[in-house]
Amino acid sequence: MSDEEHHFESKADAGASKTYPQQAGTIRKNGYIVIKGRPCKVVEVSTSKTGKHGHAKCHFVGIDIFTAKKLEDIVPSSHNCDVPHVTRTDYQLIDISEDGFVSLLTESGDTKDDLRLPTDENLLKQIKEGFADGKDLVVSVMSAMGEEQICALKDIGPK
Repeated sequence: MSDEEHHFESKADAGASKTYPQQAGTIRKNGYIVIKGRPCKVVEVSTSKTGKHGHAKCHFVGIDIFTAKKLEDIVPSSHNCDVPHVTRTDYQLIDISEDGFVSLLTESGDTKDDLRLPTDENLLKQIKEGFADGKDLVVSVMSAMGEEQICALKDIGPK
């Protein structure tokens, strides 16, 4: 054995994978899939018959859960596709800063200050108006593959 000390750079996550494999033939509408490196919600699935090479093909149409862009992919049904780990978490809105970031209260009582306001105009307007009116707002944050974005808003009554 050596007497040298080893230094490892640690990352914040536990090294868990951002995706997991799932057979293409088992992915259904309203599920999630990674298309061209982006996490997508599946809006349409069609399966073709077995061709001369013996593989039925699955045609996926998905909408990127962060940018709302439509993406398509064709995969043999027996092959594995990457499926993103998608989580939704609710946080209470504390503050909106001048530079477009929000301050959120987590379950444990800590603050989370690294999220931008959503790009969706409608949702952005609701959040700003509700906050200006002094309402208690709870935002739902969708996270997948290292990205996070506010995707919904709930009003839990006046302060």
